[in-house]
Amino acid sequence: MTDHLTANQVMESPRKSEILTGKYLTFKIGDEMYGVQISKIQEVLRIMDITRIPKMPAFIRGVINLREKVIPVAELRLKFGLDTLTGDRACIVVIEIIRSGRQVAIGIIVDEISEVLNIDSNQIEETPSFGLNVDTPFIRGIGKVKEKVIVFLDIDKVLSDSEITLVEAI
Repeated sequence: MTDHLTANQVMESPRKSEILTGKYLTFKIGDEMYGVQISKIQEVLRIMDITRIPKMPAFIRGVINLREKVIPVAELRLKFGLDTLTGDRACIVVIEIIRSGRQVAIGIIVDEISEVLNIDSNQIEETPSFGLNVDTPFIRGIGKVKEKVIVFLDIDKVLSDSEITLVEAI
């Protein structure tokens, strides 16, 4: 048995762009378009009353009561270093992330929902290198759809382990 791959085995292994194919919910934050795999989305809600929790980071807006379940809510604008802005089209997308083998529901505030897109491998490029000082493990890839550039998020990695632990303590 050898420890190397043959040319055929290399060709058979899927490219990252092929792994990223599928349905994505796309939304705007600021002037940019983002996408999250539809399988991660639980539901989309209109902005509702959010209860602030003391001593939380600014991007953790608080919690909502969703059918008798307390859901923490994060504002991606603040997490991504933009000013807060809640316009008429803003909404809360309830997502399910995986941490330490368990599922955690979190709401994320986005500026506007765009559409659900079916993304093919030829529409996705690997995340470019932005240099050593730029932390981008939460970016799965960059897509080109209808003359638009879409940043595909690995929503499981947008919040760090320590931030998730903080949110779970609510």
